[in-house]
Amino acid sequence: MTRKFMTLVAATSVLALTGCAATSSFASTTSEPVETASETVEALRPNVLLILFDDMGYGQLGITGHSIIKTPNIDTLAREGMIFANGYAGSTVCSPSRISLMTGRDASRLSSTANTVSLNKGDRTMAHMLSDAGYTTALFGKFGIGTTFGETDPMAMGFQQWKGLLHNIQAHRQFPMFLFENNQMVPVPENRAGAREGYAQRIFTDDALEFLGTQDGDKPFFAFVSYTSPHSEMAAPEEFVAPYRGKFPETPYNGLAGPTPAGQFPDYYPLAIDEPNAVQAGMIAALDSYVGELVAKLEAQGLKDNTLIIITSDNGPHSEGGGDPIGIAAGGPYRGGKRDLTEGGIHMPFLATWPSVIKAGRIEDEPVMFADLLPTLGALAGKPDAAEAMGANGVSLAKLLMREDATLPERMLYWAFSRQLGDPNSGVIGVTQQAGRIGKWKALRVKKDAPVELYDLSKDPGEANDVSAQNPGIAADFAARFDAEIVEQARYAK
Repeated sequence: MTRKFMTLVAATSVLALTGCAATSSFASTTSEPVETASETVEALRPNVLLILFDDMGYGQLGITGHSIIKTPNIDTLAREGMIFANGYAGSTVCSPSRISLMTGRDASRLSSTANTVSLNKGDRTMAHMLSDAGYTTALFGKFGIGTTFGETDPMAMGFQQWKGLLHNIQAHRQFPMFLFENNQMVPVPENRAGAREGYAQRIFTDDALEFLGTQDGDKPFFAFVSYTSPHSEMAAPEEFVAPYRGKFPETPYNGLAGPTPAGQFPDYYPLAIDEPNAVQAGMIAALDSYVGELVAKLEAQGLKDNTLIIITSDNGPHSEGGGDPIGIAAGGPYRGGKRDLTEGGIHMPFLATWPSVIKAGRIEDEPVMFADLLPTLGALAGKPDAAEAMGANGVSLAKLLMREDATLPERMLYWAFSRQLGDPNSGVIGVTQQAGRIGKWKALRVKKDAPVELYDLSKDPGEANDVSAQNPGIAADFAARFDAEIVEQARYAK
């Protein structure tokens, strides 16, 4: 179901409280699925600009209700297009979420749901599919899900060109000494010998701008701009940080200079920060500025009208290297953050604009997730059957983008996450926490044999009141589904 923006304040209030329509039974799919849409969208073949933030919480944008952090460019894009009010990442940590995005598979079809998972040699991705459809494919920024050049690097995974960093350990430096360009290591001279002049997000943006400047509309493109902010390392140019100094409650981060709470990883993030919340707000303000530059380049090239722009985040807000999700109100109305399967860990900002197709000012209530983007882009690119052939189990949102009265089939959105491979509490490698959503109902199970918690998101988006005792049949249905998903994932574990 689609709703319209009323005023910005009203819209963000609705976004904070929304749940989609109730379903009375989980027994079978009762609504008609969205059609493949190949007969109507195949010829459109839009350009695609996919912008992914790293560890940004739902509440850290102006359009989703933050009262201090200013994101005018992203807010404008949201008003020009649509917000998926119930948009979800693929996981609550980076790697499985990004694999879900790239392969169209939810947690039940990943080889592992731990943050150590990577793509496997021979996997097929969104970039392969769009390259096969005649698109120019390019990646700028963090890949994070490849480990071996020639097997799982971006070029092996369908990107015709890329510049950035291969895996997570490399990627979380805001002033890297080197990057990779088409699999060749290239130095960043501005950061030689410990200098901190070449800001990673600025570099990724400049490379993306250069790419967009070469596009003339004769051939569609897929540009994946994968930022590494606001993930730690916490740093941003002072011009973006200065407006936020003194605006938040602050707990200085000591790094290696003094006592640091568990989970902050001072060995990896050694530099002390006096005002970490102000710095993180500046990181987000910088991202917003860079998004504005990308959109301006599309306009200058005459490409914006036929470009589908998607903006989202890979998982909820972090508490690493000075991160303070509570102090900066990162999760908005939602409980938890990164490494949790509560809403704060997986419910993301999720925006789409496409001026020639998507009506401005839409708020879409249908629950959607990362796995849906690959079949969506396949339908739009004229490859409607590619997703199924690739083993994807997301659903196409193509008609949902184009038609306000479109609906999706009833289904369970599913997530699983393990902090540790081979956890003895899990039934299979990679599964400890499980979560599912069907309509207004959200279920959560922590450890394989734990009871299922049940929440009515239409009344309780913050998941404060477990109503499993009042709805034992629904809770039991989710438990049975969770057990089945463990069996399903065992087929893919490698």
